Amino acid sequence: MKKKVLLFLVLAAITGLVGFTGLSFSGIEVIRVMFLIFADLLVVSLMAKLFFPDKPKVKYQPVKRGG
Repeated sequence: MKKKVLLFLVLAAITGLVGFTGLSFSGIEVIRVMFLIFADLLVVSLMAKLFFPDKPKVKYQPVKRGG
């Protein structure tokens, strides 16, 4: 989900432009609902990227074995 941020941004922008620019046809409500879904997925993806980064910030150190 974190890797799909750009996809959700583009889809939300396209459906937002089509849905809220004053066009009127029979499926406009479906496009507006799709905009809300894509906008929500975009927010969830951004939050996931913020709270769960890809690389851990912990540096692992090798364990010295006695011998």
